[in-house]
Amino acid sequence: MATSNDIKNGTVLRIDGNLWSVIEFQHVKPGKGGAFVRTKMKNVLSGKVVDKTFNAGIKVETANVDRRDFQYLYMDGEDFVFMDTDTYDQVNVSSATVGDAKDYMLEGMNVMLASNDGTPLYIELPTSVVLQITYTEPGLQGDRSTGGTKPATLETGAEIQVPLFLEQGVKVKVDTRTGDYLGRVTD
Repeated sequence: MATSNDIKNGTVLRIDGNLWSVIEFQHVKPGKGGAFVRTKMKNVLSGKVVDKTFNAGIKVETANVDRRDFQYLYMDGEDFVFMDTDTYDQVNVSSATVGDAKDYMLEGMNVMLASNDGTPLYIELPTSVVLQITYTEPGLQGDRSTGGTKPATLETGAEIQVPLFLEQGVKVKVDTRTGDYLGRVTD
């Protein structure tokens, strides 16, 4: 147990049997009345984001979340198989838990797997990854980097918007949080 004064970004709280991760927090001390903590929290399992206010000094239950480095190995039916880089233990994680991270994961990639009491909660990817374009419409003469964008399919199957001049087979850097094109990568 902790008090509302211990709430920080990244803290995971157990409220009504659900795990909530604190995205933003603000300690507020108004001129009149008692102090309080205003938070924006995300449900760890469903991804739902809510605003919640705690009075100063009240007890809140924190959850122990173990974040460790894992390597993505392969898909096994609907599950993703990860290997702990320290102990070499393999863990099956459901596709629902992996969520949108699957759009940017390649076999052999290192990720952060967060778990609570042995139950995988979510996957954290690096902020950007390098992926190859497997299909996009060919560019036309006169297409410039300052022009528009076109859809491109990546080697993971995800589709992103890229500048008109990019062609099939080019490696691009992609932001894993937003799916935005960040630039071309040359080997």
